Amino acid sequence: MALLNQDMADLFEELADFLEIKGENPFKIRAYRNAARVIRDLGTELSRDVEEGRDLTEIAGIGKELAAKIETMVRTGNLPALDKVKAEFPPSLPSLLKLPGLGPKRVKVLLDQLKIATLDELVQAAKDGRIRELPGFGPKMEASLLEAAGRKLDTTVRHLRARAEPQVQAIMDLLRGVPGVQQIEAAGSFRRAKETVGDLDFLVTADQPDLVMKTFTGIPQIERVLAHGETKGSILLKNGMQADLRLVPPESFGAALHYFTGSKAHNIATRRRAQHLGLKQNEYGVFRGEEQVAGRTEEDVFAALGLPWIPPELREDAGEIEAAEQGTLPTLITDKDLKGDLHNHTTWSDGAESVETMARHAASLGWSYLAITDHSKRLTVANGLDENRLARQIDEIASLNATNPGIRILTGSEVDILEDGSLDLPDSILARLDVVIISVHSKFNLPRDKQTDRILRALDHDHVTFLAHPTGRLLLERDPYEVDMERVLDHIKARGCFVELNAHPL
Repeated sequence: MALLNQDMADLFEELADFLEIKGENPFKIRAYRNAARVIRDLGTELSRDVEEGRDLTEIAGIGKELAAKIETMVRTGNLPALDKVKAEFPPSLPSLLKLPGLGPKRVKVLLDQLKIATLDELVQAAKDGRIRELPGFGPKMEASLLEAAGRKLDTTVRHLRARAEPQVQAIMDLLRGVPGVQQIEAAGSFRRAKETVGDLDFLVTADQPDLVMKTFTGIPQIERVLAHGETKGSILLKNGMQADLRLVPPESFGAALHYFTGSKAHNIATRRRAQHLGLKQNEYGVFRGEEQVAGRTEEDVFAALGLPWIPPELREDAGEIEAAEQGTLPTLITDKDLKGDLHNHTTWSDGAESVETMARHAASLGWSYLAITDHSKRLTVANGLDENRLARQIDEIASLNATNPGIRILTGSEVDILEDGSLDLPDSILARLDVVIISVHSKFNLPRDKQTDRILRALDHDHVTFLAHPTGRLLLERDPYEVDMERVLDHIKARGCFVELNAHPL
């Protein structure tokens, strides 16, 4: 199983981080970060491109040196340049880079001035009040790092579901190719579509279980094998994810899938229901006495409990069993329900594609509309648009709409909410837009009342359509800012505008 695009992008990002800590050429560092962004945005897997002999330099942003490194990663699974530079630093340093607020520059300061290279050392230095004295830190940063490091030390490692998904698909594709495999499913929190997942769980029925286990424990991306038995195997992947495989008999596959999908609370609730019906439910099936009455499929398991099949996403013991009993389970939204998207960035700011390319792709999906909402001027790091550039973009969109691209392109902007609640662009340009998004991109540490008042004042602008990413959180990276969400939502309702349902994987 070759390296996935996201794995290669992560390696390039890590290489850029270590080179920045080392103080290397900023142009080289930027090239690796750009390569990581390009690779993540690709629609095809680079490993396949290499196998098919494609010239990688045809990809915008990939030169000869980067192409050679990519080919090396595909063929060996490693990036030698990264291994070389990492050897110059303590092996624990990557754990610091994963903390919110600690980029390479700050990690370098911690390492050079306080010799901090581990989370434990960071916690002790913060408790001693030594971090606040460093340039670019201060008491607030010290407190924030102490909290984040403590949380990192105390909790089980989690991974973004969106980052786990390619890994899950790759493992399933590999196992499907093993002769005699009949059924295979991913279970656990991944199947329940949780935003973050812990271990990856796979269930398989097969004629040759030993061959399945041999294939699973021989995946090239293994860091090490944790357990290897006849029916269960556990491996640790190089990206830090643990994957567990269970081989189950066909007559128990549905029961095992239900059990290992969870959640624990949902499973307890269904087992309790089974007891009330005079049955016993476990990972092997549903039984009346010694007789197995269900277990081959999940539908059979639920039917034995007098229920329709409940989608995995709803299995949290949050009323789903009662809703199933009453026939009021909600219908989950799928990609087929989508008619358009109101929050999109292009190459005008920090996006990866042009307005026209995005519009034509959206049209190919059968969508009816697409709003172009690049960043406003204050977000210089994202090449935000000022009034003049936004006016030119409005004209470009008008010209594209006149060519009938098969979709309605809406004009818009994602406008920064300034600290005092004012907006980053004047009403004169906002009045020309179809969609005005407002967002908090700075001052995340304001007190709860000030943050709330700031957002409420911004919502009072006449041209606002909706508030984007309303909590400001980045999963596993940044906690939500403090805000009275009830007051914000009440205000949005009273104003007649909207709040974004943020489906971004981060």
